[in-house]
Amino acid sequence: MSTETDATLSRFKHPLCYVMGSLYIVAGVMHFVIPDAYVQIVPPAFPRARELVYLSGIAEIALGVGVILPQTRRVAAWGLVALLIAIFPANVYMATSGVVLTGAPEFVQNPSATARWARLPLQAVLILWAWWYTHPTPSDDG
Repeated sequence: MSTETDATLSRFKHPLCYVMGSLYIVAGVMHFVIPDAYVQIVPPAFPRARELVYLSGIAEIALGVGVILPQTRRVAAWGLVALLIAIFPANVYMATSGVVLTGAPEFVQNPSATARWARLPLQAVLILWAWWYTHPTPSDDG
């Protein structure tokens, strides 16, 4: 990348960690608000789906807070990369199974096939976004 592009990206890196962290905190809380919706997308091969939903919710909250804090940002970012890889089978299952998310808000209950499949490359974008924070820059300190 050019130096100008690097400078532009660096300027947005710090504020975007607050966006990312907040998104994961909200997503994690939703695992406890509507756990049944998340249980439905856990692949049947995985045991104890509800426990996995709660565990991933705790992880999302903790890592979301961690990526906001400069002292834990890098470790939390690696944790998010690992979490996103770990939950990828749920996104594949959702894309291939046609699950209707009963108990979820109506606008997300039955996503189109396009939306279901779009989650898969979106996962790669989210992994890259988290990975960006595994490489500290001077602006990461505050």
